[in-house]
Amino acid sequence: MSDPPRIVTPNASDDEQYDEKSLRPRKLSEFIGQEKVVDQLKISIDAARGRSEPLDHTLLYGPPGLGKTSLAMILANEMGVQIKITSGPAIERQGDLAAILTNLQPGDVLFIDEIHRLNRAIEEVLYPAMEDFALDIVVGKGPGARNLRLSLPKFTVIGATTRLALLTSPLRDRFGLVQRMEFYSVPALNDIVLRAGAILGVAMTPEGSLEIAKRGRGTPRIVNRLLRRVRDYAQVVANGVVTQEVASIALTNLEVDFLGLDENDRRLLRTVIELFGGGPVGLSTLAAALAEEVDAVEDVYEPFLLQLGMIQRTPRGRVVTRRAYEHLGVVIPDHLNPPGPKGEQQRLL
Repeated sequence: MSDPPRIVTPNASDDEQYDEKSLRPRKLSEFIGQEKVVDQLKISIDAARGRSEPLDHTLLYGPPGLGKTSLAMILANEMGVQIKITSGPAIERQGDLAAILTNLQPGDVLFIDEIHRLNRAIEEVLYPAMEDFALDIVVGKGPGARNLRLSLPKFTVIGATTRLALLTSPLRDRFGLVQRMEFYSVPALNDIVLRAGAILGVAMTPEGSLEIAKRGRGTPRIVNRLLRRVRDYAQVVANGVVTQEVASIALTNLEVDFLGLDENDRRLLRTVIELFGGGPVGLSTLAAALAEEVDAVEDVYEPFLLQLGMIQRTPRGRVVTRRAYEHLGVVIPDHLNPPGPKGEQQRLL
């Protein structure tokens, strides 16, 4: 008879109470992964505290789900100030931004998600606010119109974007600290699964947590979502214990394979192979064939497939690689088969 599975149930700290609605860390010491980013932010926080000044304007960019919003909340918490959260598309008029800025208190953090989607006219209002802590407004119309400059308390803008290239240079240059968020390693995701499992009260074996981490696409948001679904399956089928077998069956039922690819990822690869002969195919053409938005293909599906080396971006379009054929179990075309030693000798002769 095999030994019973070893259960790992790490406990959350006694001085903090967590609820199931939020798995976000609250301090930099609790933030897992992104070591380079965290180290830089620690230095900036300590320096700002030492000078009794607000944190410098900070820009966080990278694929979705890597913790940009969580870091913004942590920075405000570490600085002991309030955070006001908005997004680029939500600020439709200059008056909206003016109302937000005039309600800020000294040292407050203004977090703007998807900052690359800010209207250009609104950016013009944000420039002097970030640089000079001043708000320029026009009073009146016609010949009697006059410009007023209102002083603002010193504050910090934290911007988050998945598309750094879409930010205008004047806006990007006004951020004193620019940090890129990278995909997480499997060990880091495993630590995140264990921490989230402790908060949610999920009993897991080491092999069970590692199985979830391996299929998390390098993204904490995804791995937390998978953990919740595996927890539900374990509760109904496996007495609430997440083992490697339970996690594997639950994730397979969700159509998430051992590399973390879901059905949409595999559909993209099959579309390029079956409809376009493996590529190259243009992004807009591929999006139309998938009945998806171009932004969804470029921002959601492609980054992880590129990281795995399953597709390539070329001047002529997207191309599926040999590894994608192998993963899908599709016959590899001749042009992707490297010639053997005999074939190389024959060509030389």
